[in-house]
Amino acid sequence: MSDTLVVRDEQNGQLRRLILNTPKANVLDAEMVAALRGQLQMVAESSDKPKLLVFEGEGKHFSFGASVEEHLPASVAQMLEGFHAFFRELEALAIPTAAIVRGQCLGGGLEVAAFCGRVFAESSAVFAVPEIKLGVFPPIGALILPWRCGGARASELVISGRSVAAEEALAIGLVDELADDAEQALAAWWERSLAAHSAVALRFAWQAARRPIARALEEELPKLEKLYLEQLMACEDPVEGLNAFLERRPPQWRHR
Repeated sequence: MSDTLVVRDEQNGQLRRLILNTPKANVLDAEMVAALRGQLQMVAESSDKPKLLVFEGEGKHFSFGASVEEHLPASVAQMLEGFHAFFRELEALAIPTAAIVRGQCLGGGLEVAAFCGRVFAESSAVFAVPEIKLGVFPPIGALILPWRCGGARASELVISGRSVAAEEALAIGLVDELADDAEQALAAWWERSLAAHSAVALRFAWQAARRPIARALEEELPKLEKLYLEQLMACEDPVEGLNAFLERRPPQWRHR
Protein backbone atom coordinates (compact mmCIF):
# COMPACT_ATOMS: atom_id res chain seq x y z
CA MET A 1 0.00 0.00 0.00
CA SER A 2 1.30 3.45 -0.94
CA ASP A 3 2.25 5.86 1.83
CA THR A 4 -0.36 8.17 0.26
CA LEU A 5 -2.99 6.20 2.16
CA VAL A 6 -2.43 4.67 5.59
CA VAL A 7 -4.62 1.68 6.43
CA ARG A 8 -5.04 0.57 10.02
CA ASP A 9 -7.17 -2.27 11.37
CA GLU A 10 -8.69 -2.14 14.86
CA GLN A 11 -11.28 -4.06 16.87
CA ASN A 12 -9.82 -7.38 15.73
CA GLY A 13 -10.10 -6.32 12.12
CA GLN A 14 -13.73 -5.25 12.37
CA LEU A 15 -12.90 -1.55 12.04
CA ARG A 16 -10.65 -0.36 9.22
CA ARG A 17 -9.26 3.19 9.08
CA LEU A 18 -8.38 4.78 5.75
CA ILE A 19 -6.18 7.78 6.53
CA LEU A 20 -5.43 10.34 3.81
CA ASN A 21 -1.71 10.82 4.31
CA THR A 22 -0.44 13.77 2.28
CA PRO A 23 -0.68 16.61 4.81
CA LYS A 24 -1.29 19.38 5.12
CA ALA A 25 -3.81 19.39 2.25
CA ASN A 26 -4.48 15.63 1.85
CA VAL A 27 -5.50 16.39 -1.74
CA LEU A 28 -7.72 13.82 -3.44
CA ASP A 29 -5.65 13.67 -6.61
CA ALA A 30 -5.39 10.75 -9.01
CA GLU A 31 -2.80 8.99 -6.85
CA MET A 32 -4.91 9.28 -3.69
CA VAL A 33 -8.09 8.18 -5.44
CA ALA A 34 -6.28 5.19 -6.96
CA ALA A 35 -5.02 4.22 -3.49
CA LEU A 36 -8.53 4.48 -2.05
CA ARG A 37 -10.04 2.44 -4.87
CA GLY A 38 -7.31 -0.16 -4.48
CA GLN A 39 -8.18 -0.55 -0.83
CA LEU A 40 -11.90 -0.86 -1.65
CA GLN A 41 -11.07 -3.60 -4.17
CA MET A 42 -9.10 -5.47 -1.52
CA VAL A 43 -12.07 -5.27 0.84
CA ALA A 44 -14.46 -6.40 -1.89
CA GLU A 45 -12.33 -9.45 -2.64
CA SER A 46 -11.88 -10.40 1.01
CA SER A 47 -14.07 -13.04 2.61
CA ASP A 48 -13.61 -11.37 6.01
CA LYS A 49 -14.97 -7.86 5.59
CA PRO A 50 -14.87 -5.18 8.32
CA LYS A 51 -18.01 -3.89 9.99
CA LEU A 52 -16.96 -0.26 9.60
CA LEU A 53 -14.75 1.85 7.33
CA VAL A 54 -13.49 5.10 8.87
CA PHE A 55 -12.10 7.94 6.77
CA GLU A 56 -9.87 10.65 8.22
CA GLY A 57 -7.01 12.94 7.30
CA GLU A 58 -3.49 12.93 8.69
CA GLY A 59 -2.45 16.18 10.34
CA LYS A 60 -4.58 19.22 11.09
CA HIS A 61 -6.96 18.94 8.12
CA PHE A 62 -9.26 16.32 6.62
CA SER A 63 -8.76 17.34 2.98
CA PHE A 64 -8.62 20.46 0.83
CA GLY A 65 -10.47 18.51 -1.87
CA ALA A 66 -9.72 17.22 -5.35
CA SER A 67 -6.79 18.44 -7.43
CA VAL A 68 -7.62 21.74 -9.15
CA GLU A 69 -5.11 20.98 -11.91
CA GLU A 70 -6.98 17.78 -12.72
CA HIS A 71 -10.17 19.80 -13.26
CA LEU A 72 -8.72 21.44 -16.40
CA PRO A 73 -10.16 20.37 -19.79
CA ALA A 74 -7.32 17.99 -20.66
CA SER A 75 -7.85 15.82 -17.59
CA VAL A 76 -11.28 16.56 -16.13
CA ALA A 77 -13.10 13.62 -17.76
CA GLN A 78 -10.54 11.15 -16.45
CA MET A 79 -10.57 12.81 -13.04
CA LEU A 80 -14.36 12.62 -12.70
CA GLU A 81 -14.44 9.04 -13.94
CA GLY A 82 -12.00 7.88 -11.27
CA PHE A 83 -13.38 10.00 -8.45
CA HIS A 84 -16.97 9.02 -9.07
CA ALA A 85 -16.00 5.36 -9.46
CA PHE A 86 -14.69 5.54 -5.90
CA PHE A 87 -18.15 6.48 -4.58
CA ARG A 88 -19.89 3.85 -6.67
CA GLU A 89 -17.47 1.19 -5.46
CA LEU A 90 -17.74 2.33 -1.86
CA GLU A 91 -21.53 2.14 -1.96
CA ALA A 92 -21.41 -1.27 -3.65
CA LEU A 93 -19.48 -2.67 -0.67
CA ALA A 94 -22.54 -2.06 1.54
CA ILE A 95 -20.29 -1.55 4.59
CA PRO A 96 -21.14 1.18 7.14
CA THR A 97 -18.87 4.20 6.94
CA ALA A 98 -17.84 7.05 9.22
CA ALA A 99 -15.61 10.11 8.93
CA ILE A 100 -13.55 11.93 11.54
CA VAL A 101 -13.14 15.56 10.55
CA ARG A 102 -10.70 18.11 11.89
CA GLY A 103 -9.72 21.34 10.19
CA GLN A 104 -10.56 22.08 6.57
CA CYS A 105 -12.94 19.69 4.82
CA LEU A 106 -13.43 21.19 1.37
CA GLY A 107 -14.77 20.24 -2.03
CA GLY A 108 -14.09 16.59 -2.74
CA GLY A 109 -13.06 16.16 0.89
CA LEU A 110 -16.50 17.28 2.01
CA GLU A 111 -18.05 14.94 -0.54
CA VAL A 112 -16.16 11.99 0.97
CA ALA A 113 -17.07 12.93 4.54
CA ALA A 114 -20.73 13.73 3.80
CA PHE A 115 -21.11 10.48 1.86
CA CYS A 116 -20.28 8.57 5.03
CA GLY A 117 -23.09 7.40 7.25
CA ARG A 118 -21.75 9.08 10.39
CA VAL A 119 -19.64 12.25 10.58
CA PHE A 120 -17.76 13.02 13.77
CA ALA A 121 -16.21 16.49 13.92
CA GLU A 122 -14.14 18.51 16.32
CA SER A 123 -14.53 22.26 16.84
CA SER A 124 -11.72 23.02 14.38
CA ALA A 125 -13.69 21.55 11.48
CA VAL A 126 -14.71 23.84 8.62
CA PHE A 127 -16.80 22.58 5.70
CA ALA A 128 -17.38 24.00 2.21
CA VAL A 129 -18.04 23.08 -1.39
CA PRO A 130 -16.24 26.12 -2.89
CA GLU A 131 -16.26 24.87 -6.49
CA ILE A 132 -18.56 27.72 -7.59
CA LYS A 133 -15.71 30.15 -6.88
CA LEU A 134 -13.73 28.34 -9.57
CA GLY A 135 -16.63 28.37 -12.00
CA VAL A 136 -17.65 24.72 -11.55
CA PHE A 137 -19.91 22.65 -9.25
CA PRO A 138 -19.57 19.47 -7.14
CA PRO A 139 -21.56 16.58 -8.68
CA ILE A 140 -21.35 14.28 -5.65
CA GLY A 141 -22.09 17.22 -3.37
CA ALA A 142 -25.18 17.99 -5.43
CA LEU A 143 -26.36 14.42 -4.78
CA ILE A 144 -25.40 13.88 -1.16
CA LEU A 145 -26.02 17.29 0.45
CA PRO A 146 -29.83 17.17 -0.03
CA TRP A 147 -29.83 13.79 1.74
CA ARG A 148 -27.96 15.32 4.66
CA CYS A 149 -29.13 18.94 4.83
CA GLY A 150 -32.38 19.14 2.85
CA GLY A 151 -32.80 20.48 -0.66
CA ALA A 152 -32.96 24.22 0.00
CA ARG A 153 -29.96 24.21 2.34
CA ALA A 154 -27.97 22.04 -0.04
CA SER A 155 -28.70 24.36 -2.95
CA GLU A 156 -27.53 27.35 -0.93
CA LEU A 157 -24.27 25.67 0.00
CA VAL A 158 -23.58 24.64 -3.60
CA ILE A 159 -24.31 28.02 -5.19
CA SER A 160 -22.64 30.15 -2.49
CA GLY A 161 -19.54 28.08 -1.80
CA ARG A 162 -19.50 29.52 1.70
CA SER A 163 -17.70 27.98 4.65
CA VAL A 164 -19.64 26.33 7.47
CA ALA A 165 -18.12 26.09 10.93
CA ALA A 166 -18.52 22.96 13.03
CA GLU A 167 -21.46 24.16 15.14
CA GLU A 168 -23.52 25.21 12.13
CA ALA A 169 -22.57 21.97 10.36
CA LEU A 170 -24.03 20.07 13.30
CA ALA A 171 -27.19 22.18 13.27
CA ILE A 172 -27.88 21.59 9.56
CA GLY A 173 -27.10 17.86 9.58
CA LEU A 174 -23.76 17.93 7.83
CA VAL A 175 -22.18 16.67 11.05
CA ASP A 176 -23.78 13.95 13.19
CA GLU A 177 -21.75 14.44 16.35
CA LEU A 178 -19.56 17.33 17.49
CA ALA A 179 -17.07 16.42 20.20
CA ASP A 180 -13.93 17.67 21.89
CA ASP A 181 -12.40 14.31 21.03
CA ALA A 182 -13.82 12.76 17.87
CA GLU A 183 -11.92 9.53 18.51
CA GLN A 184 -13.73 9.00 21.80
CA ALA A 185 -17.04 9.82 20.16
CA LEU A 186 -16.36 7.27 17.42
CA ALA A 187 -15.40 4.62 19.99
CA ALA A 188 -18.57 5.24 21.99
CA TRP A 189 -20.72 5.00 18.85
CA TRP A 190 -18.98 1.81 17.83
CA GLU A 191 -19.76 0.18 21.17
CA ARG A 192 -23.28 1.54 21.27
CA SER A 193 -24.40 0.90 17.71
CA LEU A 194 -22.20 -1.63 15.90
CA ALA A 195 -20.03 -3.85 18.07
CA ALA A 196 -22.70 -6.35 19.09
CA HIS A 197 -24.23 -6.81 15.64
CA SER A 198 -23.59 -9.32 12.87
CA ALA A 199 -21.36 -7.92 10.13
CA VAL A 200 -23.51 -9.67 7.51
CA ALA A 201 -26.74 -8.24 8.94
CA LEU A 202 -25.18 -4.77 9.10
CA ARG A 203 -24.27 -4.89 5.41
CA PHE A 204 -27.79 -5.83 4.36
CA ALA A 205 -29.33 -3.23 6.69
CA TRP A 206 -26.95 -0.59 5.35
CA GLN A 207 -27.82 -1.48 1.78
CA ALA A 208 -31.53 -1.29 2.53
CA ALA A 209 -31.31 2.03 4.37
CA ARG A 210 -29.27 3.72 1.64
CA ARG A 211 -31.33 2.76 -1.38
CA PRO A 212 -31.98 6.44 -2.25
CA ILE A 213 -28.22 7.07 -2.44
CA ALA A 214 -27.56 3.96 -4.52
CA ARG A 215 -30.38 4.96 -6.86
CA ALA A 216 -29.00 8.50 -7.18
CA LEU A 217 -25.56 7.16 -8.08
CA GLU A 218 -27.09 4.91 -10.72
CA GLU A 219 -29.66 7.27 -12.21
CA GLU A 220 -28.71 10.86 -11.44
CA LEU A 221 -24.91 10.93 -11.34
CA PRO A 222 -24.52 10.09 -15.06
CA LYS A 223 -26.78 13.05 -15.85
CA LEU A 224 -24.67 15.34 -13.67
CA GLU A 225 -21.49 14.06 -15.32
CA LYS A 226 -22.95 14.88 -18.73
CA LEU A 227 -24.05 18.32 -17.51
CA TYR A 228 -20.56 18.98 -16.18
CA LEU A 229 -18.45 17.62 -19.04
CA GLU A 230 -20.57 18.36 -22.12
CA GLN A 231 -22.24 21.63 -21.13
CA LEU A 232 -20.41 23.38 -18.29
CA MET A 233 -16.90 22.67 -19.61
CA ALA A 234 -17.91 23.96 -23.06
CA CYS A 235 -18.23 27.41 -21.47
CA GLU A 236 -15.42 29.94 -20.99
CA ASP A 237 -15.83 30.78 -17.31
CA PRO A 238 -14.93 27.37 -15.81
CA VAL A 239 -11.55 27.36 -17.56
CA GLU A 240 -10.97 30.96 -16.52
CA GLY A 241 -11.89 30.22 -12.90
CA LEU A 242 -9.62 27.20 -12.67
CA ASN A 243 -6.68 28.99 -14.29
CA ALA A 244 -7.19 32.04 -12.10
CA PHE A 245 -7.00 29.87 -8.99
CA LEU A 246 -3.81 28.20 -10.18
CA GLU A 247 -2.31 31.58 -11.11
CA ARG A 248 -3.35 33.08 -7.76
CA ARG A 249 -5.39 35.93 -9.26
CA PRO A 250 -9.04 36.99 -9.22
CA PRO A 251 -11.08 35.44 -12.04
CA GLN A 252 -12.26 37.66 -14.87
CA TRP A 253 -15.74 36.29 -15.51
CA ARG A 254 -17.17 36.74 -18.99
CA HIS A 255 -20.47 35.10 -17.97
CA ARG A 256 -20.38 32.69 -20.85
